[in-house]
Order: sequence, then C-alpha cells, then structure tokens
Amino acid sequence: MNLRLKRTPGLYVAGFMGSGKSTVGRHLARRLGWDFFDLDAEIEAAERTTIAHIFDTRGETEFRRMESEMLAQHVRLIERGRPGVVALGGGTFTSASNRQLLAEHGMTIWLDCPFNVVERRVAAATHRPLARDPQKFAALFEERRESYRLADIHVAIENDDPEAAVNAIFKHPLMQ
Repeated sequence: MNLRLKRTPGLYVAGFMGSGKSTVGRHLARRLGWDFFDLDAEIEAAERTTIAHIFDTRGETEFRRMESEMLAQHVRLIERGRPGVVALGGGTFTSASNRQLLAEHGMTIWLDCPFNVVERRVAAATHRPLARDPQKFAALFEERRESYRLADIHVAIENDDPEAAVNAIFKHPLMQ
C-alpha cells in the first residue's frame, strides 16, 4: 500500500451529489476493514437536523464551516490511528483549505459519475438543497469538476455497481 496511506490511513471519497460516495465508501471501508464515516450524516447527527434545514435556516456559508470542522475532527481521529474511509459532502472538496488538509493526511478519490446518472439518482430527492433548480444543478456539476480533478485517484463510474468502483480503486497504481 502507498507510503502516504501507511503514515495516515485515511481515504477520502469526493464527487458530486449522487455519484455514490457513501455507497462506494461503505464498500471500500468494509473491504479494507476500516471504519466508515459519511460527513453529511455526521453533520446531521451532530446538529440533530437535516442538511436541507441547515441550508434553509443558517445558509450555505455556515454549513460549509460546519463541514470543514467535522472534516478536521475525522482527520484527527485517523491521525490517532483509527484508519477510515470518509465520504465527503459534494462541496467539501471544492474548498482549497479542505483539499490541503486532505493532501497532508491521506489520499483522495474522485468518483467521476456522468451527469445523466447523477441526475437520475437525485431526481426524486427532496433533501438536496442544491439540486432544487435544474439549471443551477447542471452548472454546479460542471463547476465542481475542476476541483474534483485535483483528487489523487480518479475513478470513472460506469454503472450502479459499487463493487466495480471499489475494484477500480484497488487497481489504481497509488493503491499498490
């Protein structure tokens, strides 16, 4: 396994909403025998409310602050010897300070899911505040790709099978 992962055993799964970060992350963690954390679920549990409610009542800026704080907490857990796979929120990796923190403490994986698949997966989801406006949703998808491209590992999502994505991650040269 990669020397950086041996020093800080953390894998951080990035990608747009609906790309499969939580599902693939769970499968990846299970295969590694590591803990799994879903950043959005952790925030909802800590705040005892939904992300949509946080966006609606406190705004995106406050949510991003909480998201960065929760990410830092998980990085510290991993640093203390608790190997983990963390499914990031869709916007977590767009922050330069978050990317820097992750670059120093593990490896990042971008699940590159085609827009039509993402659109299908979130079509019925009412809990995603940034997916409410279809035109803004499409623009956000394109905008965030520039940040996601900075991840250490790029995995093209070609179907709905999370094991296929996990296999692609393990085949990546950085995971050898």
